[in-house]
Amino acid sequence: MIRVHTFDSPVGPLTAAERAGRVCLLHFGTDDEAVERMFDRWYPGERRDRAPLPEVSAILARYFAGETAAIDRVPVELNGTAFQKKVWTALRRIPCGRTISYAELARRVGEPAAVRAVGAANGANPVAVIVPCHRVIGSNGTLTGYGGGLDRKGWLLAHEGVTTPSLF
Repeated sequence: MIRVHTFDSPVGPLTAAERAGRVCLLHFGTDDEAVERMFDRWYPGERRDRAPLPEVSAILARYFAGETAAIDRVPVELNGTAFQKKVWTALRRIPCGRTISYAELARRVGEPAAVRAVGAANGANPVAVIVPCHRVIGSNGTLTGYGGGLDRKGWLLAHEGVTTPSLF
């Protein structure tokens, strides 16, 4: 069974889903077609219940209250291709308050020529904020591409103490 809950945050509503004690979705906004497609693809026929997620809500509340490292150990269930999972795992190793470029992330996953594929994997990240794809920026230091919008990306980075993108 998948438990789903939508709650307010400083960056707008977030929809979270948890399965077997692991966060499998953190989506900007309320339920929509993209969320339903994700459930249909990775959890076909699995029952979903609207239910509070007190542990996830508490961790995210701590994060948004300034304890930004609170998200570092949240257990996640990542569904995607082997390449996507490799990228998403590498994202979790970027320390809070730091940024890296898409090119550097491609190097870290052992695919230095796959910068665009890394960008696509970032865009397909099902667990926003907790799997911190917002910490990846352009090689020239600019904020580029973010499914939640560049305003949110900038807010999250500033919240984590990045005043100007700093390559890690």
